[in-house]
Amino acid sequence: MSEAQQITVLIAGRPYRLKVKPSEEDMVRRIVKEVNEKIDHFQGSFHQKDKQDCLAMALLTYAVDLQKNRQQNLDQNVFDRLDSITKLIDQTPV
Repeated sequence: MSEAQQITVLIAGRPYRLKVKPSEEDMVRRIVKEVNEKIDHFQGSFHQKDKQDCLAMALLTYAVDLQKNRQQNLDQNVFDRLDSITKLIDQTPV
């Protein structure tokens, strides 16, 4: 297993030191870039909002997306299980 390394990322102009596996560093940096782009988008759209508000709004969009994905996965798991049960019932002699 790879040992974690420390990296520093900037989110909304503030530095954060993180410990990540070397294999995950690129992914973390891509996510940080995406978060900063969302913050910039919200700042461009809502000029009266400060960075903290834009950061909160970016976080909320990620939380909503995560919840949608979880629900879709749950729905798919339920469908797959029902399909398996249906196949078992169909295979059972009467």
